[in-house]
Amino acid sequence: MKLGVFGLNSGPVHDAASVAELAPAAESLGIDSWWVGEHVVLPSPQVPPSPAKPELPMVDPLVHLPFVAAITKKMALATGIIILPQRNPVVLAKQVASLDVMSGGRFWFGIGVGYLKPEFDAIGAPFDDRGQRTDQYLDAMQALWTQPAPISFSSPLVQFSGIDANPRPLQAGGPPVVVGGHTPPAYRRAVSRAHQWYGFYRSPAQVSTDLAALRKAADQVDRPAGLGRLEITVTPSGPLTRELVDAYAAAGVDRLVSMVGGRTVADTLERMTLEASLVR
Repeated sequence: MKLGVFGLNSGPVHDAASVAELAPAAESLGIDSWWVGEHVVLPSPQVPPSPAKPELPMVDPLVHLPFVAAITKKMALATGIIILPQRNPVVLAKQVASLDVMSGGRFWFGIGVGYLKPEFDAIGAPFDDRGQRTDQYLDAMQALWTQPAPISFSSPLVQFSGIDANPRPLQAGGPPVVVGGHTPPAYRRAVSRAHQWYGFYRSPAQVSTDLAALRKAADQVDRPAGLGRLEITVTPSGPLTRELVDAYAAAGVDRLVSMVGGRTVADTLERMTLEASLVR
């Protein structure tokens, strides 16, 4: 079992001074990856299915992660997730490639389709075709990372030709793709496109259901051999215990990405240290 930490770009310890203390500490504890999520805006007042109060501070992942890259040496840096259909794929491809270069090839590109219609509306992004848009945006980004110049791409939603985009990512083929989500399309997308599937707030029992759904998806879509084995990464819904770690391991989880953020840096360090000792 591997251990990552999640969400330290938000909440009480999102500021630069706190992160400057926490990120090197995480690396020294043997934590293998640092994960952050995003919401550009949140509904105010909070209404379901919004995950947080609107006043929650949340630093943009592509601003936060370069800061973490500069103060660490080996931890993977992951989005868990970027809401891909809300972004411009050509601009995002440049940002991701730049982050991969500046981090020394440590970036993992976690994506999801999103679920908060008020957020899509505020950004001006279409909501109803977000799954189709996600797939085409990812195709376009990977073309920008891998095609020889001049690069061209054409799909119903994205078209460009006669261009080049440098620097290319350090990681061959672009950063590893992580697909989040608990729906049949997300399972199929993970099997056919991703190096990891990411489940958020999933219990061991739910993970068993997810893995059955991923096996079903594998009967429906092809998995390119170059992707290798699909890793299973999960954020639990609460603090880790030894029993819970064992239950996730028995369910087939490869990596736990724990929400360790506390009210203070000291609280966060204490929980991070405890959970690192449980996963070793």
